[in-house]
This record gives sequence, structure tokens and C-alpha cells, in this order.
Amino acid sequence: MRDLFDETKTIMKKYGIKANKDLGQNFLINNEVVENIIKSSDVSKEDLIIEIGPGLGTLTKRLLENAGKVICIELDKKMIKILNDRFGNYSNFEIINDDVLKVDLNKIIKENLNNNIKKAKIVANLPYYITTPIIMKLLEDKLDIDSIVVMIQKEVAERLIETPGGKNTGAITHTIFYYCESEKVMEVPNSSFIPEPEVTSEVIKMKLRKKPAVELDNPKVMFMIIKSAFMQRRKTLLNSLTNAQVFTNKQEGLEILKKLNLEENVRAENLKLEDYANIAREIEK
Repeated sequence: MRDLFDETKTIMKKYGIKANKDLGQNFLINNEVVENIIKSSDVSKEDLIIEIGPGLGTLTKRLLENAGKVICIELDKKMIKILNDRFGNYSNFEIINDDVLKVDLNKIIKENLNNNIKKAKIVANLPYYITTPIIMKLLEDKLDIDSIVVMIQKEVAERLIETPGGKNTGAITHTIFYYCESEKVMEVPNSSFIPEPEVTSEVIKMKLRKKPAVELDNPKVMFMIIKSAFMQRRKTLLNSLTNAQVFTNKQEGLEILKKLNLEENVRAENLKLEDYANIAREIEK
């Protein structure tokens, strides 16, 4: 850890860099975490790695040594110079100075997959304030990717990797489960960064399913129902979905719940994904 700490401090001093709070920057200085991210990403020379928010390039260096190609997407112009100075001589390095939410990742992946580069994977140490929009973009854009390995705030991570119906279930739990098989890689103490964030982090891996967890003609209906249910999660599912006009009225809701063997007073977080899929099927009838 000391080596990475010294290297990071040297780079920061050389370029006159301070972590940008507005961009949620915290620089990783724990080598064990770096190695675990590389290992869990299962990086090989047949992989295209898209690294979101590489910062000073702590992870980038190890990715370049193991991957067929690494494309870094970095918003902070100050980091672009550092990354180019450090890795410009690597033939498998490319950098894009832009906001990842505005980048056409589908196009990038299509242009880079070939006979030698066969899989695309996402690796990122995500800023806490924008974690959910980035992950939703990666999934909803239906990218041709194999896996997503990210380091994010522990509290958010535990919602993402929860099995629907578990104690940490939120609306996003169902979305992640629909698209991915997820697992915890490791917990990361705040002492692993400079400056230290106020919260503990966690590295998680999301492996994209070949087929979604449930088969639906129109999954958007199911996601609309899930969103409506969790917007008023303190209320019963019946009340939430009636208020959101998912159910035309309470009686219709009661009939649907009864048909699906769901209790009248069941709450949003108690349902499995298949339950929401069944409600969607009934609504579409």
C-alpha cells in the first residue's frame, strides 16, 4: 500500500493535482484492491476494457498489462495529460475526454471487437454521486459486454447485489437481477484512498446474463410497475400501485393479487422479480 501511496503522491505533486470534490475524486492507494479488481475482471489479451473514470491511472496500468485494448473515458481534462504522459507509448491504450453518459458505448464496442479482441468488459472506480445513472446506462443501452466490475459506495453496492425480496432490496435490485448475476468481490475501507471518503466502498461484479432473468414481451411495463411500487415503499403494494394508477382501482388490484397468491398487505420489497413479471402480464391483459 505504501508504494502506491508514494507513487500517487509523487504524481499529484508533479502535476499540481488535488482531488476534485465536484467530480467525486478519491485516488486509490491500496494495491490489494487493484489486484482484486484485475483478478475479478478476469482480464485477458482477448478483452477490450472500457475503464470509466481512470483518474491518475492506478488501475489503468495493470489493465494495459493484461488486456488486448484499454479505452479510458475521463471527464477531467487535467487527468488526460497525466494519462497520456504515463501510457501514451502503450499500443493498446486509447483515451476519450468526455462524460460517459454522453458517449456512444455501443459504437465504441462495435468498432473494437474483431478476431483478436473478442469480449468487452467494463471496469470502473465510480464517483458515488453518479453511480446509479452510469450503471443504468450500461444496462439499458444493451451493450455487447461480458461483465461490469465497479467500486462504489458499500450501501449502494449491497442494494445492487441483493437477491430481490432480501433485506436490502430496492427498485434497482430488480433491474440488476433482470440483466445480471451479481456478487461481492471485496469491501474497501476508506483508508484505501486519498483523500479518504467518509464512507466504506465495495467492489462488485455484475456478469451479464445471456437471457434476462424473466421472459416478457414488454419489460418496460414491469419496470414501470417496480418504480411505482418503490416510490411509495412505506405503503402496501396495493395502495402504491392504486395511487400510481397501475391498478385502475383497488378492487382490480385485489383481484390481481389474489390471482397471483400475493397477500393483500404485501409491500414492494417483499416481492420477487417473477412476482412483478406476473403483475405486468396481468396488467397487459
